[in-house]
Amino acid sequence: AAANRMHTGRATGGTVTYPSLGSIVADQRGAVAEGVPAYMLLGYPNIARGPGFLGPKAGYVYSTNINSGPAGLARPKAIAGDRIARREGLLSTVRNAGSSRFRGDSKFAQYDAAIAESLRLAGPEFMNVFDLSREADSLRNEYKSEFGQRCLLTRRLFQAGVRFVEISYSDNFKNGTGWDTHNGGQLNQHLLIQDLDAALATLMADLEKHGLLDKTVILVNSEFGRPGGFDSGGGRGHHSKCFTSVIAGGGLKHAGAWGQSDEVSEQVLEKPVSVPDYFATALAALQIDPATNLYDGDRPVPITDLGKPIAELF
Repeated sequence: AAANRMHTGRATGGTVTYPSLGSIVADQRGAVAEGVPAYMLLGYPNIARGPGFLGPKAGYVYSTNINSGPAGLARPKAIAGDRIARREGLLSTVRNAGSSRFRGDSKFAQYDAAIAESLRLAGPEFMNVFDLSREADSLRNEYKSEFGQRCLLTRRLFQAGVRFVEISYSDNFKNGTGWDTHNGGQLNQHLLIQDLDAALATLMADLEKHGLLDKTVILVNSEFGRPGGFDSGGGRGHHSKCFTSVIAGGGLKHAGAWGQSDEVSEQVLEKPVSVPDYFATALAALQIDPATNLYDGDRPVPITDLGKPIAELF
């Protein structure tokens, strides 16, 4: 439920499947350039990261392996070009027959659109973005961890014209438990923090070097905070009443830490920001009106759960 809320900006429940922030941005802004998806996910797919009622056109292309690129798009090296051309010719015949047979069928139309998109993305131009060997070894070493390499790939995806990238943290077990430190992994939490710190700092410097930082909004989300005290297992539990997220870049008027908590970070004392406010701020920074409506069929749905942007950041 918490992961869903930090992807969609809304509480889980009811009959509506809400879109993730990435899908909202894909729907409202589209890709920056032709020949690339609007929304890339570097991590495992799940419903909280998806398009919800916006449908497949606002969905993501995902990759769990930064070396090979998205599953299903890389063409096998053993298959020659003429054989691929024959396969695509046969597929075209089947698609044309299906278009006649299932005319007006929305499910077929969505399936056919997905095939067309995969063919468009399977070409060498987009797939070459995933070749990190084109980057200097010194820069790759600055990014350090596997998570850092995903951050480097993200910069390349932005340069190719992808609008929104979600990077899932995957080096989950350096501390024995991952980020969910109910147990002794808390004692080695610094190993994950050091990875995250190095990767983000390098990404921001790299984006600035390429003139991209002021037009790139960087968000760092967790599902919840942690209470100040340790639990019986030697770790720390969940604490959703007070936690920190990050907004960087985007040409915003950054003011350092925003708001204030008590000394053990369990209660908000000043300038509270709700999850919908956070989403509204991110959307406004991406030049999307936080007051607009999305549409679930004919039903208008506010783009955030009545969130208001933090005006002082603009």
